[in-house]
Amino acid sequence: MSPLPALLPAGSCEAEPSLCPLPALKCRTGPLDIVFVIDSSRSVRPFEFETMRRFMMDIIGSLDVGPNATRVGVIQYSSQVQNIFSLKTFFTRADMEKAINSIVPLAQGTMTGLAIQYAMNVAFTTQEGARPLHKKIPRIAIIVTDGRPQDRVTEVATQARNAGIEIYAVGIQRADMNSLRAMASPPLEEHVFLVESFELIQQFGKQFQDKLCGVDMCMEQEHGCQHSCISTPGSFYCECNPGYRLNVDGKTCSPIDACADGRHGCQHQCVSARGSYSCRCRAGYYLNQDKRSCTMIDYCSFGNHSCQHECVSIPSGHYCRCRSGFTLQPDSRSCRATDLCNGVDHGCEFKCVSTEGSYRCVCPEGRQLQADGKACSKCGAGHIDLVMVIDGSKSVRPQNFELVKQFVNRIVDLLEVSPHGTRVGLVQYSSRVRTEFPLNKYHSADEIKKAVMEVEYMEKGTMTGLALKHMVEHSFSELEGARPLSHNVPRIGLIFTDGRSQDDISEWARRAKESGIVMFAVGVGKAVEEELRAIASEPVEQHFSYSADFTTMTHLVENFKLNICPEEGKGETEIRSPCECEALVQFQTNTVAILQSLTEKNILWGDAWACRARSLAQMTARLEDLEKQIANKK
Repeated sequence: MSPLPALLPAGSCEAEPSLCPLPALKCRTGPLDIVFVIDSSRSVRPFEFETMRRFMMDIIGSLDVGPNATRVGVIQYSSQVQNIFSLKTFFTRADMEKAINSIVPLAQGTMTGLAIQYAMNVAFTTQEGARPLHKKIPRIAIIVTDGRPQDRVTEVATQARNAGIEIYAVGIQRADMNSLRAMASPPLEEHVFLVESFELIQQFGKQFQDKLCGVDMCMEQEHGCQHSCISTPGSFYCECNPGYRLNVDGKTCSPIDACADGRHGCQHQCVSARGSYSCRCRAGYYLNQDKRSCTMIDYCSFGNHSCQHECVSIPSGHYCRCRSGFTLQPDSRSCRATDLCNGVDHGCEFKCVSTEGSYRCVCPEGRQLQADGKACSKCGAGHIDLVMVIDGSKSVRPQNFELVKQFVNRIVDLLEVSPHGTRVGLVQYSSRVRTEFPLNKYHSADEIKKAVMEVEYMEKGTMTGLALKHMVEHSFSELEGARPLSHNVPRIGLIFTDGRSQDDISEWARRAKESGIVMFAVGVGKAVEEELRAIASEPVEQHFSYSADFTTMTHLVENFKLNICPEEGKGETEIRSPCECEALVQFQTNTVAILQSLTEKNILWGDAWACRARSLAQMTARLEDLEKQIANKK
């Protein structure tokens, strides 16, 4: 069934007046959905392809193009199919002609069947701009070819016609007539054309324009549409302006309450207006660029709060807050400090040191403060060779990659970096792997942190397996700064990823652990737990961490801090244990001196400190007794 009138031979009107258009009807184009399917195989010479361009532009020049009129798409094919522009891309002739003039021929084979399949499955879908079938807008494919297809066209052309696509087959010079007839819609005499040469195709195009001419039913009768009338072959239908819906009478329109269906996405309030809507925020919030979500106004950023310590914004304004260990004064702005070591149960295992408005716990020399900020580590902790392998794939995104670099530097802050202490290397990977700096490049934490912030984001794929291979074969080599295995310096690899690997990780994850590398796996966002567990060393639960979002990775640093400390006694650097007798004697001597100093100050402070001075003197006597006992054991 053809929605378009056939080309009439000369003299037909005189012989059969019923075949001619009525003189009272105005002839104009559309609406149509037209897709040109152009052969750009190697047999089409350059000047011949230019004639094809002219053919398309001549036909487009006669069309009434627009979103509610005729829509045009162009694809070219050879051994593959390339979409030049789809039905939803352009709605002006100038834009279409510019795109057609920029086409570069593919110059390969002639897979016409593949092109028809693409037109049916992709080009004529509503996602690509075709109007729904129920609107009865004709879908027309104009196939222009100069050769015999190298694939089968009969079956796929039948499927396309059954799907509602009207096919015109235009053959030039060497085109196979049987193939043209197998592609075209019936009646074949109206849909199959063979042009003897490329020189004639432009002249043929002027005749072909007449076939794309229809009667505008909206102009020829009283349609009664309140907003817009859309002409179709032999009929018409009404459409409403954006923000309105068509009533059951098919002609009048009613405004749409866009807020009523609950799909507006406004975080706070939805306001309907003229069939559309806008989002509004509650007092104390402003609308974000997405025009849906709201962010609380940061009143503190105005700089006029006068808070001595901290300003806290709330929807109704702001208030002042003091740091820990300080009390807010009656003026609601200034703060007063307290000696928290004497005023609170600080819980420090060894010693509490007061600071302005706060306090901190410290440990004896050679012992480290634990993650709880109160307890001290066991006697001594060795050094490590640490290589961090970070994901630089495109899914991370630039702003999150900056958070990853901050995450790396927070780990560096945990380490005692030095040539004979802890060494750090950094590797980035995406579709390839790049050593940002090896283990022997930098010798201080400040140098490493500066180098980390200068690392450039790679983007592209996620080849985690390739990154593991690079780490095993290169990063822990002595050439790149790893200490020899005979020195017993622990080798630790930390793998950071935000998604599924595009290659196999199992082999190189296994080799890494077999080579003595302690593997930590850190995942964020869409990272796959199965892959993280495959990378992590045993016990797995202590060697892998996960965070749902880049902005909430702080706890991952603490997890790493709790698990990274190697067993005592490993490493080439000799660490003096504070638990040894000599260290304990030295500690006792220092303590006696400190207590004596405090006792002298207490005397000056008066009777109020007398009781405390006597207690300190008793403690001094006990420490001296402990010193004698240790000396006797020697």
